[in-house]
Amino acid sequence: MARPLVGICAAVEPASFGPWVDEPAVLLPLGYARAVQGAGAVAALLPPDGAIADSPDELLDRLDALVIGGGADVDPASHRSEAHPETVGTNPERDRFEIALASRALERDLPLLGICRGMQVLNVATGGTLEQHLPDRVGHEGHRPVPGAWAQHDVRIAPGSLAARAAGTERMTVSSHHHQGVAELGRGVAASAWSAEDDEVEAIELGERSFALGVLWHPEEDPGDRIVASLIARVAKR
Repeated sequence: MARPLVGICAAVEPASFGPWVDEPAVLLPLGYARAVQGAGAVAALLPPDGAIADSPDELLDRLDALVIGGGADVDPASHRSEAHPETVGTNPERDRFEIALASRALERDLPLLGICRGMQVLNVATGGTLEQHLPDRVGHEGHRPVPGAWAQHDVRIAPGSLAARAAGTERMTVSSHHHQGVAELGRGVAASAWSAEDDEVEAIELGERSFALGVLWHPEEDPGDRIVASLIARVAKR
């Protein structure tokens, strides 16, 4: 039997390697692919594509699941907001591509997992908004204390939720690195996990879909985290 094909949305960032110096590159930390492959699926890297943004089915017809990964801040224009001074490095082309994929994947009930920025994209795709700089609201830098390093903190997960079933627990220590989060929840979206320190939303889900989950932490960075494997298991049941 062929392994499921999981598309993972990738970032576009300047990179230097070989003869390419500060060239725009399609980037995806290897942890995403290893997590998908380790769960028994094939990982496909998805760079932004304007034609697919206009016609997502052309791509989604070929996928068994979609993962929207982390990266730069979401453009506030995508959720009808004015830019905060701390909102930097936005890529409207990537936003349009990923929001289109997320919206259509939800309509098709294609299994979908949003990770960090991907959770934010999922909320925006359903009409929600984002808090652009969490320290303004929570009064601390605990979700991204040091640039270039992971924050470790505890989350509590709603009993019986998709997040709890996927994680296999109702409390866990996670790795995160973000300064944006959920403000107003999107249509049909429920919060299902919260930071133990400040009650900020750490997971969202759409209960009417077979698997539509967003987590603000990075499960691909923790070999013991079951979130990605749970997505692939749901695909196998289809």
